[in-house]
Amino acid sequence: MQNTPSIAIIGGGPGGLTLARILHLHGIKATVFERDAHALTRPQGGSLDMHSETGQRALQLSGLHDAFQALARYGDQGNRAYAPDGTLLFDDPNPDGDQPEIDRSQLRQILLNALPRDCVRWDQKVAALRALPDGRHALAGAGIEGVAFDLVVGADGASSIVRPLLSSARPAYEGVTMFELGIDDIDQRYPALSALSGHGKMFVKGSNTLLAAQRNSNAHVRLYAAVRMPLDAVRSYSTISAETKTWLANIFAGYAAPFRELIEVGTLLAVRPMLALPVGHRWSNQPGLTLIGDAAHLMSPFGGEGANGAMADAADLALLLARGGDWRAAVAAYEAMMFPRAEAAAFGAGQGLQGAVAEDDPDHVARHMQETVSLRPDR
Repeated sequence: MQNTPSIAIIGGGPGGLTLARILHLHGIKATVFERDAHALTRPQGGSLDMHSETGQRALQLSGLHDAFQALARYGDQGNRAYAPDGTLLFDDPNPDGDQPEIDRSQLRQILLNALPRDCVRWDQKVAALRALPDGRHALAGAGIEGVAFDLVVGADGASSIVRPLLSSARPAYEGVTMFELGIDDIDQRYPALSALSGHGKMFVKGSNTLLAAQRNSNAHVRLYAAVRMPLDAVRSYSTISAETKTWLANIFAGYAAPFRELIEVGTLLAVRPMLALPVGHRWSNQPGLTLIGDAAHLMSPFGGEGANGAMADAADLALLLARGGDWRAAVAAYEAMMFPRAEAAAFGAGQGLQGAVAEDDPDHVARHMQETVSLRPDR
């Protein structure tokens, strides 16, 4: 293809891999630099609900609709809310919804299976970029010194090394920290807790705390215990330790016994302070560089737009590049398309986090769920 740039994608998450896959389908080669040694180096996180206009659209454009459907869990779209005392406030199994779940690890593998073997360079941490006189950027890092590309796409998340070349914005702490726990084989080992959490997402809202459970494949449940706390306190409980687990259990001591048991039997996996870039984050177009996903618009998960937004970014950028012509103009057009979409999503995610983990009454989440149901086309 004429006027096709050499492309480096920094980061092999859903956004970066989707971009590489759609470009590949259009005959455009891209190289993905991924810091992980291999696909299973570290846990990939919990389940993702794929939205029809973003994540699912990107998978269709990737030619992976059938592969996705083979793993999509339409039966895990339910939403349930309790008060801390155990009172059920809302329950909607939502079997006919169009936001099916898929594990992050499964989604990543679908995308990896559809890429040429030499597309992803594993165990390649890009430490820095250096602008060259000819407009290209050279990558710096072990084993990649001096490798240069016309276009470098930062798909490298919250701590992006590409972003500082475009913007001075930095992710800021949103006042809430998420403690992530996992329970394996919950159906057999803890059937009562399995019935309590249901198929989909379960929320229990207390005062400045929130307990959420999310069904994953293979009878695995992820718990997210959110606590509003100052950043200094986060540093005291940032380790995966028995002390952190004991402290967390004490924070949720006022919840009903079954909810406390979820925390007790769960394995502490991660401590994640909720960080976000400013709502409406933008930068002036700079030839040879751009961002997708969290690198461009990091936001809280309260909105489900993280992976979906990254994949939408990837699809839009890939299609614009595939049209041919001036690839620099294509990148600028992508940014103009992405900025307003990301701003709306980031605003909603921020509002969702601040409303869900707050001092107000416990049926706040239930009311939000009811409002969402009333907006469905079939209602």
